Amino acid sequence: MSDMRVEHLRAAVMNPLTLPGLPAHVFLLHTDDGLVLVDTGFGTADVADPARRFGPIRHLLRPDGDPDRTVLHQLRARGLDASDVAHVVLTHLDLDHAGGLSDFPDAAVHTTADEHAAVTDPDLLDRTRYRPQQLEHGPRFVLHEGRGDEWRYGLTGHEVLPGIVLVPMPGHSRGHAAVAVETPDGVVVHAGDAVFDASHVSDHSPHGQRLSPVRTLRAFEQTVGRDRARIRANHRELRRLSSLPDVLVVPAHDRRITDELVDGPAT
Repeated sequence: MSDMRVEHLRAAVMNPLTLPGLPAHVFLLHTDDGLVLVDTGFGTADVADPARRFGPIRHLLRPDGDPDRTVLHQLRARGLDASDVAHVVLTHLDLDHAGGLSDFPDAAVHTTADEHAAVTDPDLLDRTRYRPQQLEHGPRFVLHEGRGDEWRYGLTGHEVLPGIVLVPMPGHSRGHAAVAVETPDGVVVHAGDAVFDASHVSDHSPHGQRLSPVRTLRAFEQTVGRDRARIRANHRELRRLSSLPDVLVVPAHDRRITDELVDGPAT
């Protein structure tokens, strides 16, 4: 097992009317071979020109325009820079997950072939969700096709880097995937948008807070998801994983989980 360390970042905040403070959760992975990002949140170009980068959906999401929340600014606050990130692994290419790619133009960008196809050859549903403006810099994509090889816990996936596995979980989008990270203390799964409300997959937060259903978050998931049957199947699979003693499942948008992992438990 490599000495992988996961640092949790709040890389965007959105303020839909019924869900103020909705975060976008990003993993900053400290690996033996340098830094790796799992998702990017919003980028500096997004907050500089939201009308062009987001389009009309900005009126629904009401994104926070603070550039200090971008991953690039958070890295620089740690004495790091864009060139220190060699790889980005994406759960999917929605605007709040891939907007920061343009801040890391030299990084290899790993995604499923199905998700890449949804962006480059979109159907009617796909045309409403992706923002080509966020990809104008020409990301260096590394595509992973199919379900992948057998991994742990009865799952299949693609080991994109040692200890980092892209686990296809379509449903929210055509080629959505979770990203599992093997650390010395166990496996941390970035679920992306395979689940929104953490109470779908666990009764307690990482620090033991009792989790109750968040109805507005669940309704939002259904509204923006593509395949409700697959979303339900992903919930079941992630709950099974979350029940294992060495697995932590982290949704991208549950504020309770992000607040605990980024800021620490409430006192």
